Amino acid sequence: MQRHMVKKRDGWKQKFDQLGFTFHSMGGVYWNEGTCYEFSSEEIDHLEEVTDELHRLCLQAVDDVINRNLFHKMGIPDQWAAFATDSWKRGDRSLYGRFDFSYDGKSEPKLLEYNADTPTSLVESSIAQWIWLEDTYPDCDQFNSIHEKLQDAFHALGSSLSLKQPFYFTCIKDHEEDFVTVEYLRDVALQCGLDGRHIFIEDIGFDAKLRYFCDLDNHPIHYVFKLYPWEWLLADEFGAQVLQGSVHFFEPAWKMVLSNKGILPVLWELAPGHQNLLPAFFDAGHVKGDRVRKPFFSREGANISMRAGGKTFEGIDARYGAEGYVYQQAHPLPNFSGNYAVTGSWVVNGRAAGIGIREDSTPITSNTSRFAPHFFRL
Repeated sequence: MQRHMVKKRDGWKQKFDQLGFTFHSMGGVYWNEGTCYEFSSEEIDHLEEVTDELHRLCLQAVDDVINRNLFHKMGIPDQWAAFATDSWKRGDRSLYGRFDFSYDGKSEPKLLEYNADTPTSLVESSIAQWIWLEDTYPDCDQFNSIHEKLQDAFHALGSSLSLKQPFYFTCIKDHEEDFVTVEYLRDVALQCGLDGRHIFIEDIGFDAKLRYFCDLDNHPIHYVFKLYPWEWLLADEFGAQVLQGSVHFFEPAWKMVLSNKGILPVLWELAPGHQNLLPAFFDAGHVKGDRVRKPFFSREGANISMRAGGKTFEGIDARYGAEGYVYQQAHPLPNFSGNYAVTGSWVVNGRAAGIGIREDSTPITSNTSRFAPHFFRL
């Protein structure tokens, strides 16, 4: 694994705009044109194997949480727990998720967390960096079958659910990254023959008389992909109606278990000493040496605190943490000339599907961290 500086492509912003990847320059620099990471084919093969193995272990962890009723330890209320359990036992299908690894190409990838419910950086990991590869390294390859596996996932949904109803895609208003992400997923669904429709989550209504959620034309909503966290949805005004189960959600309700940082101690208890896991506990006193404190429901590095190498690093304050924390042994990200790189490894339709790299000037990755494409030589 190496970091390279390469020539910037002429007109790359315009090309991305035409592609629909319009937030490439949010915060000044988001897509880090002129920077890339090179992997060996052996490193890519290993990342794929580790991703598939950890995904299998995570599914075992969901079973473990349900069988041992560990929801309270994870800050999940009883009603939500029952809802998630029913979803798991029904076998509700999942579309995608993203592991975040600390990986330097020399030692084993270490799981930092699983973005299992509302992972972003999808458009840039899937189509944007593939276009970059074709323009910059046309004779090389990339660990990236995300788009094709998303197509497989939507084809499978269409077959298994016999979808004849519209499939809605929703996110909050006035958030460009979320909107572009759900529009990309909607486009994939349309390619697969589904009736994909967009609606902002603020525009979803509830018909109290007929007891169903509806769109702006009062058409019932039966299937919806939501780029909106489960813990936010269930805490909203209509959370009680969501729990009635009239809507088939993606990601499914059982994903609230895997998206919760409390899954990290559960994984460590299931597989203590696993080479791709870091020691993690609900009790801070069990972590030896440097450690990271993570709120159960934190996102994008918010309210994460890291003590490592005699220094303390803090994520932005977004008021997470009321439900509780987990404590994980610190394993700093690899540092490439002042750039801390996290490897995001995608699981799509139950299979490892590709990676994307985010980098920052601090060891805590946030929503402003830069995205860099990757390649490997054949």
